[in-house]
Amino acid sequence: MPAEKAPPETMRLDKWLWAARFFKTRSLATQAIENGRVKLNGARVKPAREVRASDRLELHLGELEWTVTVRALAMQRGPAPVAQTLYEEDPQSVARREAQAGERKLAASPAAAIKGRPTKRDRRQIHRFTGD
Repeated sequence: MPAEKAPPETMRLDKWLWAARFFKTRSLATQAIENGRVKLNGARVKPAREVRASDRLELHLGELEWTVTVRALAMQRGPAPVAQTLYEEDPQSVARREAQAGERKLAASPAAAIKGRPTKRDRRQIHRFTGD
């Protein structure tokens, strides 16, 4: 029976972001790093930069901002519960994300009132408004 391999001490940043399930693919992680949406210890870095346990990452993913500390490295991508053990999110980051989620819930969706195709009455109003 082969001996189980010990986790590495360093790992590529793009590979760690993929293994920690912040991105679906390594190429998406690479693009985010190259576009400056990921900072390692406060500095912009390249995708091949080595990440270690206790490094601090700042991630800007869409509207969300994460500040996490790397806790462990993984040899491969695993299920979400395992991926969540690879990092620890700062309490301020958690509070900020929860506040953003609450704001999004309260804001009305622009397309919420639109339901299917316009009726004949709606079409007449559109024509009156546009002058057609």
